Amino acid sequence: MQCFWRQPKQSKSQDSVSQEQSKRVARQNGIRLDSLDPPSAQVIQGLQDDKDLLFLLKGSQLLKVKSSSWRKERFYKLQEDCKTIWQESKKMLRSPESQLFSIEDIRDVRPGHQTEGMEKYAKDVPEHRCFSIIFKDQRKNLDLIASSEDDASHWIAGLRKIIAKSNSMSQRQKLQHMGGIPLPEELARYVDTLQTRRGGKECNREAKLKADKNKDNKMSFKELKNFLKEVNIQMDDSYAKQIFQQCDKSKTETLEDEEIETFYKMLTERVEIDEIFKKYSSAEGIMSRDNLLRFLREKQQEEHAVPESALSLIERYEPNEKAKKQQIMTKDGFLMYLLSAEGNIFNSSHSKVYQDMTQPLSHYLVSSSHNTYLMEDQLRGPSSTEAYIRALTKGCRCVELDCWDGPNSEPVIYHGYTLTSKILFSDAIKAIKNYAFKTSPYPVIISLENHCSLEQQKMMAQHMKTILGDMLLVMPLDGNTSDFPSPEQLKGKILVKGKKLNSLEDTIGMNGNSSTEAEDVSDEDEAAEMEDESVKKEVEQKRTSTKLKLAKELSDIIIYCKSVHFQGFDNTTSPLAFYEMSSFTESKAQKLAQESGTSFIHHNIRHLSRVYPAGWRTDSSNYNPVDLWNVGCQIVALNFQTPGPEMDVYQGRFQDNGFSGYVLKPEFLRDKQSKFNPKSITEGVWWMRKKLQIKIISGQQLPKVNKSKNSIVDARVTVEIHGVQRDNDKKQTKVIENNGFNPNWDEEFEFDVDVPELALVRFVVEDFDVSTKNDFIGQYTIPFTCLKQGFNPNWDEEFEFDVDVPELALVRFVVEDFDVSTKNDFIGQYTIPFTCLKQGYRHIHLLTKNGDPYPSAMLFVHINILDNN
Repeated sequence: MQCFWRQPKQSKSQDSVSQEQSKRVARQNGIRLDSLDPPSAQVIQGLQDDKDLLFLLKGSQLLKVKSSSWRKERFYKLQEDCKTIWQESKKMLRSPESQLFSIEDIRDVRPGHQTEGMEKYAKDVPEHRCFSIIFKDQRKNLDLIASSEDDASHWIAGLRKIIAKSNSMSQRQKLQHMGGIPLPEELARYVDTLQTRRGGKECNREAKLKADKNKDNKMSFKELKNFLKEVNIQMDDSYAKQIFQQCDKSKTETLEDEEIETFYKMLTERVEIDEIFKKYSSAEGIMSRDNLLRFLREKQQEEHAVPESALSLIERYEPNEKAKKQQIMTKDGFLMYLLSAEGNIFNSSHSKVYQDMTQPLSHYLVSSSHNTYLMEDQLRGPSSTEAYIRALTKGCRCVELDCWDGPNSEPVIYHGYTLTSKILFSDAIKAIKNYAFKTSPYPVIISLENHCSLEQQKMMAQHMKTILGDMLLVMPLDGNTSDFPSPEQLKGKILVKGKKLNSLEDTIGMNGNSSTEAEDVSDEDEAAEMEDESVKKEVEQKRTSTKLKLAKELSDIIIYCKSVHFQGFDNTTSPLAFYEMSSFTESKAQKLAQESGTSFIHHNIRHLSRVYPAGWRTDSSNYNPVDLWNVGCQIVALNFQTPGPEMDVYQGRFQDNGFSGYVLKPEFLRDKQSKFNPKSITEGVWWMRKKLQIKIISGQQLPKVNKSKNSIVDARVTVEIHGVQRDNDKKQTKVIENNGFNPNWDEEFEFDVDVPELALVRFVVEDFDVSTKNDFIGQYTIPFTCLKQGFNPNWDEEFEFDVDVPELALVRFVVEDFDVSTKNDFIGQYTIPFTCLKQGYRHIHLLTKNGDPYPSAMLFVHINILDNN
């Protein structure tokens, strides 16, 4: 079939026919597309008459691009809820659900040829008709071509408006539309609607979008499932059936009258929160300003709270306007508050840059990626500029480029001696330029592994200078050659790490006029350490010398990151200049950390150290970064493309300090007189022993990740402490069987944390399986120092940890779906630095395996931190 972008634009009648064909396919699959009524979702308030939004609601034909030979017409349409996009599919047996994707899943909408696919396969199409949808998870980009510039403009602008509107919604609106709670107002309207219909009265359009689709004043099980989907409540069919049968007292296979109200109560009831509310409310079921203030001080450990603080919460979260005017809070308002950012476990003051950013560069941990260009494994996986974009948008500040000679005098990037695909060096530099400072303004380091000939090295230098322009640092700031500048001074700058022919002082003195064109330097080849036999054999055949000719043009742009071989901590014969740095394999670095921890710390006060994964990790697996952070290693590089506990902990560490990619090391890792050794903790300024008490109370809307299992989620939570060796600990709740909607544990644990500044807390939720691997559901990792104290499924279990060095501790929460016969399924996790914890009653919004937030899955906990001296 000839591609439609080559054909004249369709007439109105042709357009109508093609859309009706697509709608007919959709209706056959149970997808509603035919209504063009303005949608009711609050996400588009203010956009009801917007021409871009109306165009998306009508839908249009787009050309989907997969390769140079695969371009096919598909119909795309924004659903009435303004939260999902329906896409036509010609595949047989494809489920209706698989033809939908959520606006929440979209990371970016890029116009023109801004993806690798568009650059390769759509260069013959004008840019103004092209756009790409980038997803948050590992899903491939959706590259699309519109039939006209206007159509493309409508799609780009419309999607961006919805995303922007969603991001700018009030906290209350977000909570309602994310499905974080069962939307009491919408459910109440639904109940009122059916009651109104029974009285024969006209109901409003908004309520018509809810259940009882056939308008028989009853709700069938199918209508119940559709209603849950419309209000973003994800529930297993078996669990939904269980609720339905419990409510169906009349045994008629439908719900009506009081049965519907029972269903409403089962969805909205939060017994654990009701109990807290009762303790601080009057007999009339209201919480006064003073009682709310008392709750903030006594339970939430917010000692600086004042009456104005309580009034502010009432103003922001109380849904009842009458109560708001009376300066009181109802139970719904209290729930809204606990589900908001104010009730989050992460200390919101750490969500912006709050640390001193004027220290030397070597005083910071730097978010760093290994072999950034790879999307999958180290042997055969694809290389892509998209990998650089993803890493940079995740806050990465140090990216790696493995450079080799390419055709037409253009250097390429790939994993040498392997079957990984190749990308142009210039394309990678363009991607870095475009995305270097979208997430953080602080400096980006380009780490070069250079295998190129002199001519192509010169081309590398030329590309960096031409493409990066003023972003590229080519001379020391203010002529300073005695110490590192700070991240603050280097804002908006891109540094290059690699081999250098001479000293920094020589570079300044020669001012580019040296007669030396090239010299031999030692070669650093990570591939030489790989354990794959075919790779090792090829490395030995091709590496006739450990020396590499280095072009002066490339050498001259290496300013603060000159790569040198490590000669030991006591090298007095030729001491390192501050800008000279070494790279270590994980095993070498871990050995130094174990045997010479204090010396390693002192070395890392003045010099940068880079650590990278061992050669045997051809599957792109990762090592634990915590032990290397504990001795002050700054550039601890991981494979960003590989999800898992190591990346959970990594993201947890760098969500501190405003997700800037730079975290200031604790003072005892910056003090030249420090005697700190993470292996053998002695008393010192780092010794701030804390007892961490965690009560796992409940969970909400934990998804069934492994769809191949027909059972309901059997949820289990694991809480982990990651820090110095003596602080590391892990504790688990009991398994709550057959309940992923609102499990209740009510278990309490204690942890001793001696070095809280280095501690992280990780929460992991899994679907437990006794005989096979548990299914991961979700997780959250937070620095100990970012925890909020205070109160969400209901395990109601308490844990207590003693933390010796809180600065180094991280706490990880894990939730699993328990399975007695197979592996437990990971549900989700959250990891937080100890120093970011908030005390009191707090919600934990779980993250997926890829580190993206679930729209509604969460834990409800109580946090208490005590001095443990």
